[in-house]
Amino acid sequence: MLASMTAFTAHSNAGEHHAWSWDLRGVNAKGLDIRLRLPDWIEGLEQSVKAKIAQHVARGNVTLGLRISREEGASGLSINQDTLNAVLGTLRQIESHAQMQGISVAPVTALDLMSARGVMDASQTAQDTAPLKAALLVDLDRLLEDFVKMRTAEGRALETVLNGQIDTIESLTKAAAEAAEARRAHVADTLKANLARVMENADGVDADRVAQELAMLAVKADVTEEIDRLGAHVDAARALLAQGSPIGRKLDFLMQEFNREANTLCSKSQDTALTAIGLDLKATIDQMREQVQNVE
Repeated sequence: MLASMTAFTAHSNAGEHHAWSWDLRGVNAKGLDIRLRLPDWIEGLEQSVKAKIAQHVARGNVTLGLRISREEGASGLSINQDTLNAVLGTLRQIESHAQMQGISVAPVTALDLMSARGVMDASQTAQDTAPLKAALLVDLDRLLEDFVKMRTAEGRALETVLNGQIDTIESLTKAAAEAAEARRAHVADTLKANLARVMENADGVDADRVAQELAMLAVKADVTEEIDRLGAHVDAARALLAQGSPIGRKLDFLMQEFNREANTLCSKSQDTALTAIGLDLKATIDQMREQVQNVE
């Protein structure tokens, strides 16, 4: 299936002591660019999340955000006993020194001790966060499934548009072939007139040089190769769409080839009708290239 690089999905869930919410969005990019906004206290989460995203997504700018909150009653705070002992020891020294100096020290409350730096530890250990990490990764699989479904749905819509544009290019290419055939007599008359002018001024001119110039004039007027290549590109584009994603890079390169042939067709047309068809081709190819930018 064809996949778009544009999608958005969000999801919320909860586990033991924690609730969390995800938001995942994707836009087009030349390669795979993963940007994460994750809590930094869950050991190994970032690496695992990146690996899972890479398994589901081949190309695009993907931004994932995760917010985690503790359920009521689960404070997540713990006492750093070593730091508390050090603070109490320092406090005793201060009180002892103050008494020797005859200075009265205000009583220290438990809240004062809790406010001392390092006494209360809100960080999580690897052992504490392992179950949470496992639950998050399971939930991430569901989020990524929804994300891929949305990209695929967008891809189906893109495929319909692209097929329509390919049909238009094919139709215009056939019209260009008919216009080129219709102007054949006019091109022949133009070449004869050019030949007559050359022969009138050919005294003392190398015959091989004259032949080369006439051959160049004929080549400049012939659009057969451009039309044939446009037809081949139409077949290649259809084959790529049938193949499915990831084909975005190949399609983008093919659009450059389409554009090159349409430009050359216009420059060699020497005919109003053929030029008009060439300009319609360029417009359709440009529209198709804009759509291709979103194909994975």
